[in-house]
Amino acid sequence: MDPEPSSEQNPERPVSASPARKGFGRRHPVLKWTAVCLLVLFAGFVAAVAVLAHRAEPMLRARIVDELQEHFHARVELDSFHVSLLGGLRAEGRGLRIWPPAEVQGITIPAAGGEKPLISLEDFRFRAPLHYAPGKPIRISVVQMRGLTVDMPPKSRFSHATGSPASGPEASGSAGSSQPGSPVDSKVKQALIHFVVNSLDCTDVHLILEPGKPGKLPLEFAIASLKLTNIESGGRMNFTADLTNARPVGIIRTSGTFGPWTVDDPAASAITGEYTFDHANLADFKGIAGTLNSTGKYQGEMRNLTIDGVTETPDFRLTMFDTPMNLHTQFHALVDATNGDTWLEPVEATLGDSHFSVQGEVVGMPAGAMPVPSSSGPLAQSPGGHLISLTADIPRGRMEDFLRLTSKNGVPLMTGQLTLNSSVEIPPGKEPVHERIRLKGRFSLDDAQFTNEKIQSRMADLSFRGQGDPKAAKQSGAAAGIHATMQSDFTMEHGVITLPDLKYSMPGAEIAMAGAYGVAGGRLDFTGTAKMTATVSQMIGGWKGLLAKPVDRFFKKDGAGTEVPIQIDGTREDPHFAVDFNRLKTTSPQSPNQSQ
Repeated sequence: MDPEPSSEQNPERPVSASPARKGFGRRHPVLKWTAVCLLVLFAGFVAAVAVLAHRAEPMLRARIVDELQEHFHARVELDSFHVSLLGGLRAEGRGLRIWPPAEVQGITIPAAGGEKPLISLEDFRFRAPLHYAPGKPIRISVVQMRGLTVDMPPKSRFSHATGSPASGPEASGSAGSSQPGSPVDSKVKQALIHFVVNSLDCTDVHLILEPGKPGKLPLEFAIASLKLTNIESGGRMNFTADLTNARPVGIIRTSGTFGPWTVDDPAASAITGEYTFDHANLADFKGIAGTLNSTGKYQGEMRNLTIDGVTETPDFRLTMFDTPMNLHTQFHALVDATNGDTWLEPVEATLGDSHFSVQGEVVGMPAGAMPVPSSSGPLAQSPGGHLISLTADIPRGRMEDFLRLTSKNGVPLMTGQLTLNSSVEIPPGKEPVHERIRLKGRFSLDDAQFTNEKIQSRMADLSFRGQGDPKAAKQSGAAAGIHATMQSDFTMEHGVITLPDLKYSMPGAEIAMAGAYGVAGGRLDFTGTAKMTATVSQMIGGWKGLLAKPVDRFFKKDGAGTEVPIQIDGTREDPHFAVDFNRLKTTSPQSPNQSQ
């Protein structure tokens, strides 16, 4: 029997396969089940976190509402609140409203139609680590807030309660709120979650200060950003804020402290701080223009702030004339920030090289009738706004600084040392400032000269001739040596300055005049009397003077060598001086027995 052929000898016979390699799970069963257990645990953890977060939402929501109610002593509502525990505690809420207290600590706010929340917030969010221990607070580094509106009601809305605690819907609250002051056991309170917030970052903030007087509009401030730190219940908060002032428009940056919160009158809460006010556009007030910058400090409460500061306006001007002047002020003021009323006590100002002081008040006026200054006391319709009532004192100013403001070419009509006391009243209205301003006072001007060469030459000629030296009047440059003094009572209304008793004195001549001057057009309309020391013949001089001696007695009067009725008309740039011949015809010659 022949042996079986080997595989090498029988290539058609298949070769037997090696054993199959085992899978990872069969080779490492322990790791496989460990991974499965971990996945199951992770899924369970996620489910537990989701359930915990779902169950934590109402608890955290209630605690947030309770904390706010304790802080503000007010009814609180929160529309929605959601929590996530992945990566720490994450929470966000929407529709937060804090209402003025209906009844708290004996203070009652009566129900009013269309009542608005004290504080409303569109949405907020925060994050915190998951390190919770019973009795210890959860610390939140920052709460981000958007759409915060604070509406401060007037003090008149608050009254002390005399009856039993309030009841009804105003006192019981609504869905998403709990009643402030409800009894909570201290032990239970300690077991609940307690939050400590390090800071609040707010954007799109609106502060509304409701007026206490009927007919007035509320003051509104748009605050671009507000940050509050050192937040403690019943304590002071630090703040920084950037806001846009409504009028004049400009950027205010301020920082300070606020609080503690006054429950029975939030606007009476203490506030201190300092500010910078940059690039304020004075053109928002019709009739004036310029860019104002100011820095200062303030303290007090919203209804009674004391402010000390300085302002710089390098290009202050009246828009009618558009001549810029540097204006610097240092002021001490009392301000009611709830309505904008301001009491200046005083303002120390420098215009150009002239120092002056102003004090008085700027108070709101409702639309309607308001008295205007006159003996009969008529009424004029006011559009509503702020009435400015001041007194101004210029002890040693320069006339050219103030007249330059009313010159279109920057050249003042006169120069000299000015002393002035005046009342200043600017009622609200749409007309330019120079048409609304009302002045009443008295001024004196020393070392006065006209900048217009034609006018100054005429005055110098009158002075030299009045001294009986007509030759000096013809000398070149002689006019520059003549200085005068002026004084008069004055009023200004509707853009017209009235001078009822103007006295203009210079060597050899005394001029008494009365008339008016139009600020806008520079119109002159004056009549008066010029009295010279010299006689007519002396004023003429030479052989012509000898011929005029017979007429001397026609112009001598009341101790003056010559008295002549005069009139001045024309404009500031082109004045006309003339003898008033109509009045001259009524002049009678002085009799020989009259005093010389």
